[in-house]
Amino acid sequence: MTVNLEVSEGVGTIRLDRPPMNALDIATQDRLRELAEEAARREDVRAVVLYGGEKLFAAGADIKEMQAMDHAAMVVRGRALQDSFTAVAKIPKPVVAAVTGYALGGGCELALCADFRIAGENAKLGQPEILLGLIPGAGGTQRLARLVGPSRAKDLIFTGRQVKADEALAIGLVDQVVPAAEVYERAVAWAARLAQGPAIALRAAKESIDVGLETDIDTGLAVERNWFAGLFATEDRERGMRSFVEEGPGKAKFL
Repeated sequence: MTVNLEVSEGVGTIRLDRPPMNALDIATQDRLRELAEEAARREDVRAVVLYGGEKLFAAGADIKEMQAMDHAAMVVRGRALQDSFTAVAKIPKPVVAAVTGYALGGGCELALCADFRIAGENAKLGQPEILLGLIPGAGGTQRLARLVGPSRAKDLIFTGRQVKADEALAIGLVDQVVPAAEVYERAVAWAARLAQGPAIALRAAKESIDVGLETDIDTGLAVERNWFAGLFATEDRERGMRSFVEEGPGKAKFL
C-alpha cells in the first residue's frame, strides 16, 4: 500500500509510503481518503499524525500521470483529488503534520490539512504548480491563504518558490521547527497529549473554529453556542468539572 494507518495508544499515524518521493498519484490519493475516513470512524484513534518518513514528506503529484490527462479527464478527477484532501481536513480529531524534507505541491497541500505542523530544520515547503502552467488543485489556493494571509499565499503561489523551515515558521506556514531526527517523535508527543483529552470537546473545538472561519461571526457564534451547551450532556464534562472542584485544575482523566 502507498499509504498506511498504524495505531498505538490512541495515536493513528497516516504514513505515506511511495518511494522515492511519495508522489501523490491517483491510487495514493484514493487510499489517503480511505484511511482518513477510517481514522475518523475508529474509536481507538483519538489523534492523528501525518508523516512521510525520515527523508521527506511528499514532493507533490505524480507529474507523469498528470501529463497524460486531458481537460475532460481532469474535470472528472479534480473533485476526487480535492475530496481526498478534504477527508483529511475533516477528521474530527486533532491532526498534526510531521514534515521532513520536501513538502511541495500536493505535499504542502496535505500538510495544510492538519491542525498543527511540526517541521524539521531540513524542511522545504512550497506550491510550485505555477512552474508547470498550473495552480494548486488540492486546496492550496484556499487553505494557504487562510493560514498565512492572501499576500503571502499569492507570493508563494505566483512565484512557485520554496521556503525553508525558518521562513515557513516566520510566516506561520509551520508551527514548530525542530531537528529533523526529532520531527516524528515531537509530532507523536503532541498527538499523544491530546489523545488523552476529552474527545467530544476536542471535536467541538475543532468544528467551531473551522466552521467559524468559513462563515460570518454570528453563524460561528451559533455553532460555538450549540456545541458549548451540548457538551453539558457529556460524561467528560461531568468528570472534568468534578475533578476541578475536588482536585484542582488540570487533573481530570478522560479515558
